[in-house]
Order: sequence, then C-alpha cells, then structure tokens
Amino acid sequence: MTDWKSQAKNIWLVFSLLLVSIVLISSVFSACARPATISSEAPQAFQTVQPEDVGLSSAKLNDIDTVIQSNIDANKINGAVLLVARHGKIAYFKSFGYRDNEKKLPMEKDSIFRIQSMTKSLAAVSVAILKDEGKLAFDDPVAKYIPSFKDVQVGEVTQDASGKNVVITLVPPTTVMTVQHLATHTSGLDAGAGQPKPGITELYTQANLNNPALTNAEEADKLAKLPLCENPGPYYRYGTSYNVLGRVIEVASGMPLDKFFEERIYKPLGMKDSGFLVTRENANRLVYLDPKSTFYIDVTDPNRKFLNASNGTVSTAMDYARFAQMLLNKGEYEGKQLVKPETVAYITSDRLGPLGNRNDSAYVPGRGYGEGFDFYVRVDTSSADYPANLGEFRKGGITGTIYTVDPKEDLIAVYMASTMLRLYEGQIQKMIYEAIIN
Repeated sequence: MTDWKSQAKNIWLVFSLLLVSIVLISSVFSACARPATISSEAPQAFQTVQPEDVGLSSAKLNDIDTVIQSNIDANKINGAVLLVARHGKIAYFKSFGYRDNEKKLPMEKDSIFRIQSMTKSLAAVSVAILKDEGKLAFDDPVAKYIPSFKDVQVGEVTQDASGKNVVITLVPPTTVMTVQHLATHTSGLDAGAGQPKPGITELYTQANLNNPALTNAEEADKLAKLPLCENPGPYYRYGTSYNVLGRVIEVASGMPLDKFFEERIYKPLGMKDSGFLVTRENANRLVYLDPKSTFYIDVTDPNRKFLNASNGTVSTAMDYARFAQMLLNKGEYEGKQLVKPETVAYITSDRLGPLGNRNDSAYVPGRGYGEGFDFYVRVDTSSADYPANLGEFRKGGITGTIYTVDPKEDLIAVYMASTMLRLYEGQIQKMIYEAIIN
C-alpha cells in the first residue's frame, strides 16, 4: 500500500512539473507573439538644464531678456514667450510682459496663442501620417478626395477695349492638381497674398471665403468653382491651398480635421493646450488679439464650423516645442513614431527648387529659403538676413508666432508673441546662434 501511494505521489509530481513547464513555455511564446504597444502615459515634460550643459552660453541667452523687455517698454509688443532647447533639453524658457495689456494680466509660460499659419505645419504632418499609412499618396489628384475639383478650370486673363483686366476664357488645366501641389502652394489657387492676379483675385475676394459658418467641405467646393490663376505646378502662390488640404485630410482619414489633429498629433505628443477651440475654463489664458484685426478668429466660439488647416488653431510654447522636437527627432517623440524618418526628411526639405529662394513680395519664405510642405527650408546661408545652417527649417504665424528647427545644431526654438513685429527674425534668432559655444 505504501509503495502504491509513493508511486502515485511521484506520478503526480512529474505531472505537475510537466504542467508548469507547458504553462511557462506557452507564456513565453505568447509574449513573443504579442505585438508591441505604445505606452498610453502622457509624455513627460522636457528636462530643464543649465545652458552650458547643452553647449549654450547663459550670459548670451540672458541678453535676450533685455531685447524683449526693451521692446515691451517701447510699446512695440505687449509680451512674449521664448523657449530654446538643444539636444532635447530646455536651456531657456521665459515669459515677458502681458498677455492682456489693458487688464494687466501677466504673460505666463503656458499662455495660449493663436498660432495662425503654424497650423499649416500640423496639416503637413497630418498628410505625412496618412501617406505613411497608405491612405493617400503625395501625387494623388485632389479630385480623388474632392470630386468637385474634377471640373476646375484655369482663368485666362486679357484686357478689354478700355484696358480693364477681365477673365475672358476658362480652359481646362494642362496639369492635374495633386496633394503635393496643395502642400507646396503650387496648386494655382489664388489667395490675394503677395502678387494678386488681376481679374481673378477679385473673384476670390467676392466669394466670401474663410467664413466661420462654412464647413471645410463647403469651403473646398467653393474654391473648386473659382478659376485657377495658372496651371498647377509652375508657380508659387501662398494661401488657400491649405484650406483645400484640410478637406483632403478629412476625406482620406474619415475624421474631422480637429479630431485628426487631436488623436494623431496632440495626444501622442502630450499637446494638451492645442486645438481649434479654447474652452471656457482656459479662456483666461488666451493672449489678447484685437477683434478688429484682419487676422482675428474667435477661438472661443464652440459654434465655429470652419476649422481651417491654414490658420485656425491655438497652442502654447511648450506644446509646440514638443511638436518641433518630434520633427527634429525625425518623426519620433519619447518612444512614439508619428511619421517615418524618410517622410519627415521629404516634407521638410526644399521641394520648390528654382521657384524658391527669391526676394520678391510674392514669395513668403524670402531669400535664402526654399520650401517643403510649407516648411521654410534654408538653402543658402549667404543671402538671408539671420544666421542658420543649411537644412534649418521654420514656420511663422502672421500675428507674431514662429518656430525654428535646426538639425545640424540639434536645436529648436519657439517664440510666441501677438504682434506683427518681426522681432525674432530681426534680433532673437541671431542672439540664439551667438549663444552656441560648442
């Protein structure tokens, strides 16, 4: 009896060991087969260090304080925020003056700005994300996503007997408008910016574009009915191309533009204060802009329908620094790869060639710069008015916001103000580069 019990005990022990082994082996294979997941934790804030830790001079950077404050004292600007980071670490982050001068509300580091055309960079990255996912191609016809563009026409302008410029004929374009044409402002669509096309620009003005009551779909269809200034491709014309690009993003993704920005850019990067709408609880942080300004958008209006990819969003210096750092990191930020490195390289390198690097008023990036997907890319270090390296790229907003990404120096800078004074380009960028010591 004892032998039987002993044998049974041994059999049970062997069986138990086999069972445990099977479970362990199964767990290992299961773990190996499970796809990698991205952490849902919010990104941590940039680490702040002494400037010298990242090869910058504290004394030189502190000289910027005097320049900004002197402009506040001279009533040229009400206030500003400047953030400079190198090697992924913040070396300088300060706020100055007031976010509301009349109410004497101080500017804070987390003050919220209307970033105007810096919205276009968000749209460019959105298109890049969709391209990486196979949901669109840069050479896709715009009409693939917006059918009304199948019938778009080019306006040929001539003079009548009195010498007045008039559109006399509408002809089919000889080239097909593509997603890349929209992204590089070579679509032929007018905007009235820079060099107007007599007879055609007036039609765009009369069309009541940028109406907050319009949806992106309605805006795009309105533009499709207007004549192009020229065939897509051979001419740079800044402006309404991104109004249409926003609608392409919506159709290709199956999401409203604001939702796509939120889900695919803001959340992965931890941009918690960015969007098309400033909520009631955050309205006090919004930097004042005169409602009479041509560039005023009521970003506190929850009923605004036109969420424009050209100029409709708000952000903070810290939020946008995360976005800029992602671009500097070739599409990656704290373990999250938003865009493939080769796609980031493509959209942030010059795509205009001989159409760019000009000094006329119609060319917004200015001399020394080509253009990627609306990123102004340094192609010439000898002719621009402020220092940087070849391959540095930037984008600004008309009411005073701008950011810079310089891959060679592993440096980003975000400057936020609420005035058209070009203080950053005129003085501050030069001082940042003078602060580089190694």
